[in-house]
Amino acid sequence: MQSNSPYSTDYQFGIGSMTGTSLDGLDLALCKFDEKGYEILDFNCFELPAQLRKNLNDAYTKNGREFFQIENDYSRFIAECINSFQNKTGSLARFIGIHGQTIFHEPNSQLTVQMLNGGLIAAETGLTTVCDFRRADMALDGQGAPLVPIGDRDLFGEYNACLNLGGFANLSAKVDGERVAFDICAVNIVLNLLAKKIGKDYDDRGQIAASGKLNRELLNQLNSLAFYKERPPKSLGREWMEQQILPLLAGIENNTALRTFTEHAAQQIAACLPREGKVLLTGGGAYNDFLISLIRERLPELQITIPEKKLLEGKEALIFAYLAKLRLEGETNVLASATGAFRNSSSGAVYIP
Repeated sequence: MQSNSPYSTDYQFGIGSMTGTSLDGLDLALCKFDEKGYEILDFNCFELPAQLRKNLNDAYTKNGREFFQIENDYSRFIAECINSFQNKTGSLARFIGIHGQTIFHEPNSQLTVQMLNGGLIAAETGLTTVCDFRRADMALDGQGAPLVPIGDRDLFGEYNACLNLGGFANLSAKVDGERVAFDICAVNIVLNLLAKKIGKDYDDRGQIAASGKLNRELLNQLNSLAFYKERPPKSLGREWMEQQILPLLAGIENNTALRTFTEHAAQQIAACLPREGKVLLTGGGAYNDFLISLIRERLPELQITIPEKKLLEGKEALIFAYLAKLRLEGETNVLASATGAFRNSSSGAVYIP
């Protein structure tokens, strides 16, 4: 295929990078793309330093200078991790696709920030860097999210749907020949906050939630939130969680809050999945045995596949490498059917070292 991209070359090997809203860590995946499809050659998750994690969580409250200092610190950390990863994997990569850290996301106002200094990354790694994937779609009246559906369509087309359980649950599915995708509900961003109240980074396998009591009144309040009645395309951000979820959980005993919110997430997720067929499940929430058991109970005919660890943890990083590859080749990488934009786009800022 003749490419329209001024950057066109052989982009067979690339790195994908992802840090989710829950800030569990920085995922890096070395990926190979060819006529057979994809392969994750290596994967690593780098823990974010505690102070950097705190600064990223607080970034939206900072003034301009403080904000950009945090951005540089975060970007320099990513560059150091990439260089370490490259030393381990043999410097095969030609490019990197980076999601950046979502600081706020208000699609109805066409405002979004995925914190990252792409120029710094390119300069310090020597890799062509593609980032800031959301804003071009939002300029086309899209939600700027979700971004992964084209990867789900092209790389995982054998599944009826792909479900990712990260800070938020999001779904990508085939509907009448088109790829439809949307955010379902908050998951780890809330569960981890609740776990931290009792000194845990997360609720390991959902054991704390499983031991808690279900609060029916709270469950009904959560399930009645207006977002769940909206039709796709739709997306969620931290500010929605802080405004809509946290006030309902205030004053609720912690184990009860964990139990009830896990039940709420399972109900919302199950309501959006197909009744039968095959679903690929990835993201850190796949390790929450209690949450997964609640979803399976509601969908006994659905075949839910949880892949091996490299794909389970590295799928989103893989897809951001794929989005960068498409961008560099001048091909569509954001689907209007998923975001609600008035056309598909080839999105992402490109920095050449």
